[in-house]
Amino acid sequence: MKKIFNLTFAFLLLAFTFSVFAQDESRASKTWEVQKYNVAATLPPTETDRYLTVKANLDLKNVGAVAGSRLTLRISDKAEVSAVRVNNAAADFTKGEEKIGGNRNLQRIIVRVPSVQPSATFNVAVDYKLKTDENSGLNALSPIGSQFLPLSFWYPTPNSWYFARGADYAPFNLRVETTNGETIISSGASDKNSFEQKLFGQPFFIAGNWDTSNIGGVAVSIQKGAGAEENKRANEIALLASEAKNFTANLLGTAPDVPLRIVAVKRGAGFSSGGTIFIDESALRRQKLDSQTVMSVAEAVAKIWIGSAVIISSGDGQGAVSEGLPRFIATQFLEKQYGKEIADIERQRQRIAYAAIVKRDAPLTIVSPIDDYYYAAVANKGAMIWRFLAKSVGQNEFFNVVQSQIKDGNLSLSEIRSSFSAHKVFLDYSFEQVTEMNLLIGLPQVVGGEAKLALRNLGAIDALINIVAITQTGEKLTAQSTVRAKSFGEIIFKTTNKIVRAEIDTDKFYPQTDYADDIVPSKFSESDAVLTVKRSFDQQNYAKAEENARIVLQFAPRFDDIRTWLGRALSAQGKTAEAEKEFRSVVEEKLPTARSLAWANVGLGEIALKNDQNVQAAKFFDEAIKADAEYGAMLAARQGRIKANFPQVNDESIKAFFTQFDKAAVSGRKADLDNLIASGEIPRFSGGVAGAQEWQTKILQIDKNDLNTALVEVNLNIKLLNKNPESGTAVFRLSKVGNNWKLSSIEMFEVK
Repeated sequence: MKKIFNLTFAFLLLAFTFSVFAQDESRASKTWEVQKYNVAATLPPTETDRYLTVKANLDLKNVGAVAGSRLTLRISDKAEVSAVRVNNAAADFTKGEEKIGGNRNLQRIIVRVPSVQPSATFNVAVDYKLKTDENSGLNALSPIGSQFLPLSFWYPTPNSWYFARGADYAPFNLRVETTNGETIISSGASDKNSFEQKLFGQPFFIAGNWDTSNIGGVAVSIQKGAGAEENKRANEIALLASEAKNFTANLLGTAPDVPLRIVAVKRGAGFSSGGTIFIDESALRRQKLDSQTVMSVAEAVAKIWIGSAVIISSGDGQGAVSEGLPRFIATQFLEKQYGKEIADIERQRQRIAYAAIVKRDAPLTIVSPIDDYYYAAVANKGAMIWRFLAKSVGQNEFFNVVQSQIKDGNLSLSEIRSSFSAHKVFLDYSFEQVTEMNLLIGLPQVVGGEAKLALRNLGAIDALINIVAITQTGEKLTAQSTVRAKSFGEIIFKTTNKIVRAEIDTDKFYPQTDYADDIVPSKFSESDAVLTVKRSFDQQNYAKAEENARIVLQFAPRFDDIRTWLGRALSAQGKTAEAEKEFRSVVEEKLPTARSLAWANVGLGEIALKNDQNVQAAKFFDEAIKADAEYGAMLAARQGRIKANFPQVNDESIKAFFTQFDKAAVSGRKADLDNLIASGEIPRFSGGVAGAQEWQTKILQIDKNDLNTALVEVNLNIKLLNKNPESGTAVFRLSKVGNNWKLSSIEMFEVK
């Protein structure tokens, strides 16, 4: 459920863009630009109050070419605006609607203002209440933690996230009042519940209860009562963030003067702004750092420079700078920190993500955040473009140019492109056209003492590429060749040995429409090797899944996703010893994915069960549950832990809660049920349960995450109104509100 935020975050953000690079300066321009936000918010004093009270004060500048007298502010359609003032004088305003796609709308606040000349500034203040019906990763009002992120449109701003020239970013002052003793976290310098962000940003905050410690200059906030392992991970993440900061400073210059904060959250993981980084709280419970968390932190650190200290100028292709450049820097950091093999696996994941959308994407100069493939395109293709350019001119020279461009506090794609005019053909193609390049290599033709391989380039630009061939004796032959655009080429290796494998563009510098035909003999028809192995596994063709996984691992031995599938395929065939070896390799890998960790522990647990090692099996299943990475792995781990007779944790207060819940479910009074559910959480669930004819809960296991949170695995026997009896397993998250437990989410519901 917490993954919903990431999908939403990838769908919504900045602006529609419509023209190619050459038209950049002729597009519609902004009229109003925010110079500073001053926002005062008050959280509701009671749990049942669903309104955030806000006073937003904006300093605005006319950046247009003519005088302006009409201001339109955009805000959530849930905002109830009571007053608007212009330069401290009451102003009349009207309301309108602005559709932003799907079922989402913004509210327009239209204000007549005294004529404002170009370059002149003025002030507008808005008083309003914002209703939050249901909590999400974007906005939440809850006794267990509130948060308001920019994409909830919780504050007024003139240029929406869909304006052609991009959203508003500006310094801000934020003050949040609360009567419940919650800790408030935002970005910038703090004084209790007030924050002064001098860099460019968008106002946001999160409220909750954490234990915060300063680790090497990084403030890390984790759940109260977290254990030794969680604190160990927190130290590792803080150290990682510090090292990423030093690495980025070496590339981009002195680090901006802004506090670095890492906050463990239940929802909203992946969000970052101005030095404050949200990570999934489950990352602290995993047995080691996972690749997604590390990349998320490294990218967020890079964005302190790119987008915070330095504003990304509005214009075509800005996403390739704001998202693609930090991803390139983060992956370079990964290579320095964990080695080239690990970084290459991360680059392969990026290629896989891009290959999934490459045949329906748009040129980077016109792709819009409203497109569902926006982030897959601008971040991953963008990172590939910057990597190619850095390789072509030299990394030091590349970042010297970027440093010179950011000295004035602004950075745009057009500036970067003009600085690398020698590579104009490549950059014009990369940004202004859809990807059409596909590099192919033919089977070797042996003639005398030579092996000839045909090459082909379907792209619109020439490609300078590396070719590697491997002979039957294991000898590696390398060569380099330029294959002209829309043309053929040839490479010749002087060898009498049979070539058993050859690959074109071995470093994968060029974005392509298809990577599967880069290798001969071709084993797969998909660019996504993981999908190829998984498909065979899902078809229960475990031998084929094993075969495919071994082919991939022969040349990418650190690809933990593939090694996990290999272990599962071996286990399904009864090859227990081999499977155990693969699963242990995954657990010992430097930087596996959370998903790999979870499934490897499930596999090890199942093997231990077969060997009647129940205690050890339970430990493995417990690690898989802590990983909290994938529904299927979680379900398998919980089922396995029951089989291993894991000792049940008892808690009388939780038993009493479910006794009360069972009574409320069949009472016919929805209010009784609502009193047991945290405000704003899972509202539709209580509506479906209220009035049940039967509801019996048997506690199977209790996992205490921290002092205030517990995951409770239960067996349910229920009969809802006008439905047949059902039974099965569910996992409920309980959270402490005051001294009482309340239901805050449903993690699993296998009741049929």
